[in-house]
Amino acid sequence: MKKISSTFFCFLLLALPSLLQAGEIEVPADYKSIQKAIDAAKAHDVIVVSHGVYHERIRLKPHVHLRSKGSDDLGGKGFKRAEATILDGGGKVEDVAGVIMAEGSILDGFTITAMGVFDEALWQKHWDEKGMHQSHDDIGHFGAPGISVSGVNCTVVHNIVHHNGHTGIAIQGEDAKECSPRIFNNVSYRNMGGGIGSMKGSTAIISGNTCFENFYAGIGHNNASPLVTENDCFNNVRAGIGISNGASPIVRKNRCHGNRRAGIGIRTGAGTRPVVEENDCYENEMAGIGCTEKSAPVLRGNRCDRNKLAGIGCSDHATPVVEGNHCSENGAAGIGSESASPTIVRNRLEANKTAGIGISQQSKAYIADNKCLENKLVAIGVRDGSEVVIKENVLVRTGGMPPIVAILDGSQAIAIDNQIKGGGVAGVLLQGNLIAARNRLEGQNGGSGISIGKGSHATLKNNDISGYRNAINDQRE
Repeated sequence: MKKISSTFFCFLLLALPSLLQAGEIEVPADYKSIQKAIDAAKAHDVIVVSHGVYHERIRLKPHVHLRSKGSDDLGGKGFKRAEATILDGGGKVEDVAGVIMAEGSILDGFTITAMGVFDEALWQKHWDEKGMHQSHDDIGHFGAPGISVSGVNCTVVHNIVHHNGHTGIAIQGEDAKECSPRIFNNVSYRNMGGGIGSMKGSTAIISGNTCFENFYAGIGHNNASPLVTENDCFNNVRAGIGISNGASPIVRKNRCHGNRRAGIGIRTGAGTRPVVEENDCYENEMAGIGCTEKSAPVLRGNRCDRNKLAGIGCSDHATPVVEGNHCSENGAAGIGSESASPTIVRNRLEANKTAGIGISQQSKAYIADNKCLENKLVAIGVRDGSEVVIKENVLVRTGGMPPIVAILDGSQAIAIDNQIKGGGVAGVLLQGNLIAARNRLEGQNGGSGISIGKGSHATLKNNDISGYRNAINDQRE
């Protein structure tokens, strides 16, 4: 038998008085309404609620545990006991949340619905428009959510939150108060805000939730820094996970798919600095992961496949670090940059419909140690006066007419120690400025190793070029 540690023994001594004093209250056996049971409860009491529909909004007391009656057998969307124990707000417009959490309280296994008006026609309109005309002012607005967590530490677990007039589960910090609730294994769908919203400095743990078909993001962050792990976010009107306005969450091992915009969308200012790693973002209507508006995320080890646009897209002066991601079979580039300054290192980009890496609109990019394999057009394309450093990449495409690397529209590139292999009109097509040293170019009996267009400038040193009809085709004169 293992010995009980002194730390655990001390914990038992401290907890024992509370455990001994804890009572159990039943609804409706002891009290007809849930709120009356809460009002009568003491700290650490457990209130067990029988199946039924309860037409009330409730406010929990500190350290009270509210639980639906029954086992943890699964039903259609969640636990059967949650599906059968319903708080119904009647669809009335009220400036009060369905459930207001308190410090140390637990909400376990309820359906919260019709707290406010769910507007089916408005939801459908914005679904059809991919959320393109939604007001940003309402994103991050706390409103009157299905479940309210404001300035407290608590636990919200095994609930089903749907068809409410605002956010399903809303979390916000308050001045001089810690707000680190645990939001676990809930289902939040068809709410007129986000499925789960974290705002105003909250540091929640948001894990194992399923969020779908919400009016905004499945899980949204506005100036908050929660830990967001192993959630499933799909078919939301905006992103699966949205991050904005100075939010810096850790977003890890989530699944974001089939959303009307990006799988994970990041925006609004250089203070928006999340770490986004090991997520699966696939079959979204825009990018797998999109960052814009000067945001500065770290995007690491994500898998972005079969999205309508880029696997990872950067725009509008974003400065992401894009490291170790796998992007395949996307409708545009594996990684795309428009008017941004990404650092792109150690990614694997294959079978995308345009470029492996596409750099445009005066972007400035550092591109190193990537593998761009069998992308339909170019491995790396640089356009619109952009500036890039291309170093130690493996760039391969079998067959096809486009070049492997294209430097166009007066763009500037420094290319060092790359392996360039494949067919097409050229290994490198230059219509701009290029410094190239120690690159190895292997052709497939066609085109030129390096094709230099009129008006271009090239400094070439110690490049190994083989397998092309012409090693260098210089049209500058």
